[in-house]
Amino acid sequence: MDIFNLPDLEFTQWILVIVVAFLVGISKTGLTGLLTMVIPVLAAIFGGKASTGIILPMLIVGDILALVYYKRHAEKEDILKLLPWTGAGLILGLTVGSYIDDVQFKALIAISVLLCLIILIYFEIKEDGVKVPKGIWFHAFTGILAGFTSMIGNAAGPIFSVYLLAKSVDKNNYLGITAWFFFIVNVSKLPLQIFIWKNIDLQIMFLTAVLIPAIVIGGVIGAYIVKKLDDKVFRYLIIGMTAVVSVKLFF
Repeated sequence: MDIFNLPDLEFTQWILVIVVAFLVGISKTGLTGLLTMVIPVLAAIFGGKASTGIILPMLIVGDILALVYYKRHAEKEDILKLLPWTGAGLILGLTVGSYIDDVQFKALIAISVLLCLIILIYFEIKEDGVKVPKGIWFHAFTGILAGFTSMIGNAAGPIFSVYLLAKSVDKNNYLGITAWFFFIVNVSKLPLQIFIWKNIDLQIMFLTAVLIPAIVIGGVIGAYIVKKLDDKVFRYLIIGMTAVVSVKLFF
């Protein structure tokens, strides 16, 4: 197989993949909610497990871009408390994903995304703030859930967002911690998907390389937007659109 042959995609799929790459860049440096919307769209077009292979290398490029912008803004303690439990969640998601068919995989992605949306909506309308429990059980639950939803559908963003928002971190620390956490998690997933799920090959890697300009452009725009935009209405729009697309995955 010639590794420099791109995957055989239809014109509309090419447009979709380019738009997704652009949105991945924006989501990694600014509007994190965008990623939740594109995940079920990719799953609906390419299939559940295949879509996770297509997007993961893009996410890693986006993570690297986010680290360029925000690597100095991160508290290691917030990451280290979750990582061991996140690893357990990754293994759980890897195991479950290896024994289900694509219809079930897409349904599981939809459930994961909808679960994350419900959490986001709850804290969006909650007026008295959020208090982070001190017990180890909370970090275990959050880490395992983040790892599982990340492995199944790259959908752990809302869970991690709630965790950080509940800790009242400022914007730069929020983006820095998120960048480091998901870079570590996504790089850890890469060999699992290459050698066990086998849904990432050299063609997918080459596709990602071709899409790097779209990811970078999106990243630059995302970093600019996050400085200027009051995104409350935008978050509501993303939540609504993601809910519709996620429900569609069941059918």
